[in-house]
Amino acid sequence: MNTTHTTEKLDKRPAIPSRSTTTSATTTAPAIATKQNYSHSARLIFKLANCHLFGRGGYPKAPQLAITFMRRAAALGHTQAEAVLGFCYEFGMGVDMDFVRSEQHYLEAAKQNNGLAMARLAFLRKYGRPHVKIDRAEAEEWAERVRRIAHTNPVGWIVEGATLDGDPACQYALGVSYHDGVGMPKDEHAAFRWYKASADQGNARGQGILGYCFGEGFGVEKDDVEAMKWYKLAAAQGETVAIYNVGYCYEDGIGVQKDVKEAVKWYRISAEQGNAFAQNSLGYCYEDGIGVDQDLKQAALWYQRSAEQGYPWAECNLGYCYQNGIGVEKDDALGAHWYRKAAIQGHARAQHNLGFCYQNGIGVERNEHEAVKWYRRSAERGNIFAYHSLGYCYQNGIGVPANEQEAVFWYYLSAEENHAPAQLSLGYCYRNAIGVPKNEREAVKWFRRSAEQGNALAQNCLGFCYEEGLGVKKDCARAVYWYHKSACQKNPWAQCNLGFCYANGIGVDKDERKAVYWYQHAAQQNHARALDKLGVHLQTGAGIEQDLDAAFDMFKRAAEQDHVSAQYHLGNCYERGLGCPVDLHQAAVWFERAAMGM
Repeated sequence: MNTTHTTEKLDKRPAIPSRSTTTSATTTAPAIATKQNYSHSARLIFKLANCHLFGRGGYPKAPQLAITFMRRAAALGHTQAEAVLGFCYEFGMGVDMDFVRSEQHYLEAAKQNNGLAMARLAFLRKYGRPHVKIDRAEAEEWAERVRRIAHTNPVGWIVEGATLDGDPACQYALGVSYHDGVGMPKDEHAAFRWYKASADQGNARGQGILGYCFGEGFGVEKDDVEAMKWYKLAAAQGETVAIYNVGYCYEDGIGVQKDVKEAVKWYRISAEQGNAFAQNSLGYCYEDGIGVDQDLKQAALWYQRSAEQGYPWAECNLGYCYQNGIGVEKDDALGAHWYRKAAIQGHARAQHNLGFCYQNGIGVERNEHEAVKWYRRSAERGNIFAYHSLGYCYQNGIGVPANEQEAVFWYYLSAEENHAPAQLSLGYCYRNAIGVPKNEREAVKWFRRSAEQGNALAQNCLGFCYEEGLGVKKDCARAVYWYHKSACQKNPWAQCNLGFCYANGIGVDKDERKAVYWYQHAAQQNHARALDKLGVHLQTGAGIEQDLDAAFDMFKRAAEQDHVSAQYHLGNCYERGLGCPVDLHQAAVWFERAAMGM
């Protein structure tokens, strides 16, 4: 009888290793499972998992089955399978989205220097996701590790998924690699193309980041309306970053009519889902009463929630709350603690604020060298406050050798960035020949720039220049104008100067009552010159009812601050018994102190 032989098509699909092995009758000893055998099996299972994940090689697309095989491969020590499991949990491929489990798988794979895992960890640490802590210092470490193995094609799995399979999650992730230059060269146009490919397939994160591209003009022409369209599409799918960005657009009127109450609504939705950016913004709204009634305790609460997720802006804001007792009990040590957390992540403002704490011993032991270190780090990131603080340190020899030329350099950098306090400081330098040749016109220029931004000290300085004709044509009316602006901001020097103008008819009609009014305001701040001037008015009854006892008290308070004129007037009171018993010894003491101070 003839035996009919049949031929079958060669099945090129990877074989599935069985859970158990059997031996043939001719086997004389059990097979020994070697590490090499396990490695081979893991590779085959990983390949099969990818086939089911993406529908490759004739296999049906079955993400849940793919996860089963991916777990088996990972259990056999396949590092890339471990990393891909992280990716699947991050993007909800075959499993429910779970950022915490995603992070765990990435960390496990990263122990073996896996490029995919390290690239995604760089992203998660930089931008965060609900319940995954931000740490931008660590993010940069992961990114650098990926760059060191760039020759190994570290994100090749993502590239294949994006290009060969057209997978929207991989397309989004490839865009991120181009965006941040992690695993791929930085290329904003390439990033935009991959983001759009992902978004066009309805991927929520692709839609959200595409909105960012249109909003910032990243890789495409800026278009705020288009940005808002994509943010809303992503938000409708529950993407928390997009929900936050919708709120941001409503707050600032970007691509939509400004509506701060609507902004708060979107911030709250995102914040309650654990988005750190939104939690910080909601805190800011409560702090300043934007779209909600001001509630400092709620502000601190939301800053705390965001800060606990490592968001550096929130850490800095929370530090400020503790330092100033905003919504929480004042605690300088906790203030410095949160500044430090943000500063270590490279947050420039926190670095400056931490430097200020070290300079002044606020919540930390005073350390001027440490202060300069943090000011310098902040300045390296372009913080204009740090420029000014470094200038102050160099001018006064705080933590560095005094160097007036170096001080002017830093003041100038800050002043050119329109930082009003630095403009004032630079004006002082030109007026007093500190680190630069004396130039009163240049001083007036910088005083004016600062004054026009509302800096009260600069307004007073500019008023003085107009009163005395320093660097500008003398104009007493103009002097009064600037003194008044400064005085309304409760600057005691300006209040005293304005009182003097009214007392003597300088730039205004003489008015003793108005003079007394402004002297009183300055005296309430214990301003020595104003105390002395008010004492004279009380003693003579000019613009106010005569009161010798009160006059004596004013002279005494000013004299104890070493104000020479007040020391003379106090001596006169003791000599003549004006508001006090006659005491010639005390009179002599104060006359002598006045004479020595002249």
